[in-house]
Amino acid sequence: MSSVPALPPPAAHRDLPGLHEAVVRWFDDAARDLPWRDPDCTPWGVMVSEFMLQQTPVVRVLPVWRAWLQRWPRPADLAADTAGEAVRAWGRLGYPRRALRLHAAAVEIVRRHGGQVPAAHDELLALPGVGAYTAAAIAVFAFGDRQTVVDTNIRRVHARVVSGRALPSRSLTAAEVRLAEELMPADDALAVRWNKAVMELGALVCTARSPRCEQCPVREACAWVAAGRPEPEHAPRGQSWAGTDRQVRGAIMAVLRAGAEPVPARHLAGPVDQAAGIEVEGLTPGALRALDALHGLAAPEEQRRRALDGLLQDGLAVDGAAGISLPG
Repeated sequence: MSSVPALPPPAAHRDLPGLHEAVVRWFDDAARDLPWRDPDCTPWGVMVSEFMLQQTPVVRVLPVWRAWLQRWPRPADLAADTAGEAVRAWGRLGYPRRALRLHAAAVEIVRRHGGQVPAAHDELLALPGVGAYTAAAIAVFAFGDRQTVVDTNIRRVHARVVSGRALPSRSLTAAEVRLAEELMPADDALAVRWNKAVMELGALVCTARSPRCEQCPVREACAWVAAGRPEPEHAPRGQSWAGTDRQVRGAIMAVLRAGAEPVPARHLAGPVDQAAGIEVEGLTPGALRALDALHGLAAPEEQRRRALDGLLQDGLAVDGAAGISLPG
């Protein structure tokens, strides 16, 4: 990989008002019509979207978000249900611990905030499962607060337009946070739109692998383009799936989500005679199909046991007298 040359501050960085105007004007025309951006969307709807959108594309989130808000339109509605039902409704979004944390956050919102998502950044940050990014995003997108939002899309735009680098660092750095703060408009309302606009620019145009530079509203001021689009210092890392513990965990969770009754641990973790088929009394047809799919992975017994133990340790499954089930 080629090293990134030393560059003077790009025009976009020197002319912040021009940068803000160009990106926000582009956003006004190009922004996707997403339900959590609707002015009538509640802070709870925004909060649910932020939990679901972590490491998950919009197209997968949309149907689950709509179903979730129809079933649990307020934090109190989710808090009154079980954590297991939250995990079940999470479906195939992946990283189901987010469902547990969102349920725990709903319980805390009811207990400490009268059932209303708090507007204060420090109170958001104190909720279960809410880190620095999520707290800032909820404060900005639900309450119009002036906070600096820094996600992967925003970091990538900043890296290219201002720093002349193809990609941001693998992990968020203090320098990236400082740069994001320096680029924030002074006006509160404009700062909110700026956060939305830069995030959308990174999602739709300034993408990781195939940036659409010809569509970029600040192409002429982009330091990366001016430098001849140097190669990244590191390649974007894709997450493998087939054959991993994550795949086996997901297959086990699919069995538990589909079933109304606990599943004996031996059917999840132990060897099964494929020729004999799978016949387990009390399981729904959907659970049987999911169990068949689990065994169809042909994962080693050690891996299946490791995956099941991990789910139990994470609280995503519980081991009761009748077998393994979602948490109550």
